[in-house]
Amino acid sequence: MEVTYRDVAAAHERIRAAAKRTPVATSSTLDALTGAQVFFKCENLQRMGAFKFRGAYNALAQLTRDEKGRGVIAFSSGNHAQAVALAGKLLGIRTTIVMPENAPKVKLDATRGYGAQVVTYQKDEDRETLATRLAEARNLVLIPPFNHPHIVAGQGTAAKELIEDAGALDMLLVPCGGAGLLSGCAIAARELAPKCHVVGVEPEKGDDATRSFREKRMVSIALPDTIADGARTTSLGSVTLPLVLRYVNEMVTVTDDELLRAMFWLWERMKLVVEPTGALGFAALLSSKIVAKGRVGVVLSGGNVDLRWAAAQLHKS
Repeated sequence: MEVTYRDVAAAHERIRAAAKRTPVATSSTLDALTGAQVFFKCENLQRMGAFKFRGAYNALAQLTRDEKGRGVIAFSSGNHAQAVALAGKLLGIRTTIVMPENAPKVKLDATRGYGAQVVTYQKDEDRETLATRLAEARNLVLIPPFNHPHIVAGQGTAAKELIEDAGALDMLLVPCGGAGLLSGCAIAARELAPKCHVVGVEPEKGDDATRSFREKRMVSIALPDTIADGARTTSLGSVTLPLVLRYVNEMVTVTDDELLRAMFWLWERMKLVVEPTGALGFAALLSSKIVAKGRVGVVLSGGNVDLRWAAAQLHKS
């Protein structure tokens, strides 16, 4: 199923009453530093702290009565987990979430707090295989974290709002894991700001999407060891890869050190609590991996950071 801007617009209407229209933030200091006008879409201030709520609610809201009655299962390192759990709570749907046992405690606690049953797995287990097996055994509906048309359409509403609120953009920087957010935002940008240069940003250690983009084929990697836990993916999906190749203009990567610098810059200068994955787009800008020109949009995808871990990283630096 191809995802179009019409799907993004329909998703926006569907989630309007449940999702926050997150603010757009600016910084005169950053504008002076970059020589551009930078507009941050603050999805760290979204319900459950990340853009993932958009896609999860859009997907669960479209389930049939029978599917809602059976319940859903999802696999995630954290933000999709919380998003599905919260969407399920709001829609009265029972949720089961498969999460790594070493997922950030703040994300594990929040997922359970929204009422989900959490099933943990060890790092040598395949989470998708485990979730699929449980879905079959318990007759649950599987809601994947990115490779689903309804997920992609829901995530694209973030860019739709950003462009509506900030105006047409010359460039848009979007974090990338499995590319649900990136592909959805690229679709919206192509419709609302046709000349916008869309850039996906990945962690250097998890560059499967960048390799796939450059080679124009699906490239898989080993599970990456990066502080950007929301981007620890091994490959794109059958839904997201064609969308990335069609709508995205460029892919770049940033190091974990560059991510930390960008994250703490946002904390200190803009008072925005953003997690490492959420700072991917900004890290490319701050480290000059991307040269900003004109009006630049940056999606801050999430703010669910373990503060004790972050304090330890700050102490090291």
